[in-house]
Amino acid sequence: MIGEASFYGLYIPWLMLLSLATLAVFWLVRRLLFIVGFYRWVWHPALFDIAVYFLLLYGMTHVTFFVQR
Repeated sequence: MIGEASFYGLYIPWLMLLSLATLAVFWLVRRLLFIVGFYRWVWHPALFDIAVYFLLLYGMTHVTFFVQR
């Protein structure tokens, strides 16, 4: 997990790349939950969204860690 990716001499941390990829997945998950009507049952949608984002980020880091090994 520790390291950088080099794009034409510009070093970008892996966590930044993973967070951007997670943001794209999060937008899809959030849209699906909204279409299904799940947010009617959520007490505080902003806190729920932050929790879902961090759970997805946690999952993405573990997936990429095990793929690298």
